[in-house]
Amino acid sequence: MLDYFTQHLWQMWAILAVVCLILELTAGDFFIICFSIGAVFACIADALGASILLQLAVFAVFTLASIFYVRPFACRYLHHGEDKRVSNAEALIGRKGRVVETVKADSFGRVQIDGDVWKAVTNEPQDIPEGSTVCVISRESTIITVERLKG
Repeated sequence: MLDYFTQHLWQMWAILAVVCLILELTAGDFFIICFSIGAVFACIADALGASILLQLAVFAVFTLASIFYVRPFACRYLHHGEDKRVSNAEALIGRKGRVVETVKADSFGRVQIDGDVWKAVTNEPQDIPEGSTVCVISRESTIITVERLKG
C-alpha cells in the first residue's frame, strides 16, 4: 500500500491542488491558492522523477514564492476598484435603531439594531425616550453613540 502511494505521489499532489482550489473559492483572499500552486509544481517534480524530499522542498519554495509574489499581484489586480467594505461592528455606523431602554444624557441606555441590543450613549443634552428612532454616529468598543432622528 505504501509502495503504491510512493509510486503515485503525483496523484496526491494533484488532489491537494484541486482541494486547495475548491477551498479558495470559499475564501477569496488568494491565500489558499498559493498552496495549490505549490502542489502543482510538486506534482511536476514527481513526474520528472524527483525524490519525496525534493518534492516537499519544491512544494515549500513555490508556496512561499506564491504567497510573496502571486498573492499581492492577484489581490491588487483582481480586487482593483472595489470599495473598502466595512464589517462587523464598524458596519453599525449610520444604521438606524430603536431605543428599548431610555438613553439618558448623562448615562447609558439600550438600542436595538436588527435584533441585537447595544449599550448606547448620546451627545444630546436631553434623554432619548424608549421607542424613539435613532441613528448610530460612532462606536467605541461595544458602546455606540446615537442621536435622535427627527420626524
